[in-house]
Amino acid sequence: QVQLVESGGGLVQAGDSLRLSCAASGRTFSRYGMGWFRQTPGKEREFVAAITWSAGVTYYADSVKGRFTISRDNAKNTVYLQMNSLKPEDTAVYYCAAAGRSGITTIRAYDYWGQGSQVTVSS
Repeated sequence: QVQLVESGGGLVQAGDSLRLSCAASGRTFSRYGMGWFRQTPGKEREFVAAITWSAGVTYYADSVKGRFTISRDNAKNTVYLQMNSLKPEDTAVYYCAAAGRSGITTIRAYDYWGQGSQVTVSS
């Protein structure tokens, strides 16, 4: 089992920045690919960003490429999502997740999920 707890969400204005953190506990964190997803009411959960266990490779949704950065600190069992130039359409509940399978840009790769952190961007 891996337990994930997100923090760092909040209410900001368009153009502002936020950094989400996801603290992991339980099984060996460093062995998992990690991802961030987001969801708005009535819509499916969508992929935002992912990072391989070694932090050697990162992936981003086209909608956030160039604005968001995913990183991880295996010594601290934490993964981060730095969000810059936020837009109102980035408003969502953001979830971090740990992948037990390959294909970390797809939701089916993930076995463990955090509780979610609300990000609201006002125009």
